[in-house]
Amino acid sequence: MKNLLSNLKIIVPDKIFIKDPESSQLGKRIIEHSILLIDEIGFDDFTFKKLGTKIGSNESSLYRYFESKHKLLLYLTSWYWAWIEYQLVFETHNISDHKLQLEKAIQIVARSIKKDSNFSHINEEVLNRIVINEYSKSYLTKEVDTENKEGYFIIYKRLVSRLREMILNVNPNYVYASSLASTIIEGALHQHFLKDHFKSITDCDDSTTPSQFFIDLTFKALK
Repeated sequence: MKNLLSNLKIIVPDKIFIKDPESSQLGKRIIEHSILLIDEIGFDDFTFKKLGTKIGSNESSLYRYFESKHKLLLYLTSWYWAWIEYQLVFETHNISDHKLQLEKAIQIVARSIKKDSNFSHINEEVLNRIVINEYSKSYLTKEVDTENKEGYFIIYKRLVSRLREMILNVNPNYVYASSLASTIIEGALHQHFLKDHFKSITDCDDSTTPSQFFIDLTFKALK
């Protein structure tokens, strides 16, 4: 899988950006340092002016790639979900047993993230923290229905659909497959957040992972 991933380009819907940041060194620096800066100060306090100062570039040059910081967040989260999807596809495609395949898929979407050396300008471990802390801000907006129609969330929805199909492979009669799939993916983010910030209201910790919780929850629901 590592060799295959090293030759892949993560595809993000092109309506999200004005100019593909992967097409230039400046674009890659925008992505690299926006991840680090959002992680450092939070998305609410993040601005293109602050990012421009960080990378030694004019604020106006950043607007040639993204029309707003909201679109930048959409890009980062879309990239993240596409990266997770690649892992899910490659790590499960040779597993013929449907239960083992679903278990592996849940491990992938709910596990703690380590940096992937295949993408040197993106720190996936830091990006994972941003997704945990900030992802809801990408869709909890007045424009969500319009952006959904324009395909901004297609990668996330496709990931949910892949997990839904795996659930139905285990139990074709289960009538809540879409709800369970989206709950696993969204719930994993929430459990990681609780584990880091509200330890008293989750059973997940250093020894009990969100993956273990959602594997247990899923297979009990599918009985």
